[in-house]
Amino acid sequence: MPTAAKLVAALLFAAVAWFASEALVPQFPEGTNLGNFVLVNTVIGVFVGWLVMGRLAGEGYGVALASGLRSSAVLVFYALLFHAIYEMLRQSTRMRFDGVMDALNGMIALIGEYGLKLVTAPVAMGILILGGLLAALVVEFVSHRWN
Repeated sequence: MPTAAKLVAALLFAAVAWFASEALVPQFPEGTNLGNFVLVNTVIGVFVGWLVMGRLAGEGYGVALASGLRSSAVLVFYALLFHAIYEMLRQSTRMRFDGVMDALNGMIALIGEYGLKLVTAPVAMGILILGGLLAALVVEFVSHRWN
């Protein structure tokens, strides 16, 4: 059921995802074609905000902080998974893998590689952590204000 808290959570986590993605772009090598990297992450942020954070709103401010961190972690997980699957499929159409298991191992390696880029980008990590916490507090306030 749509609520004001779910709408605000979707918008705020879309913003967190957008800012974190923009902060992560310099971590990639010069000239890398990232395509719709920022847009895809923003859409994932909308879904995470609506489905994860919006559902957890209204439990209190302490729980909201934990829910904000949880939502940021879910956002990172699904973004890493999506981009690794996409890149694995792109490479498999170029016959870079010998079989299915080789492709799955390549996908896991890509998740590790992309995750390492994220962890070594302090600005992006700060945006994800602090943005998730601040977004959660705002969502909790909205859930109490417009019940």
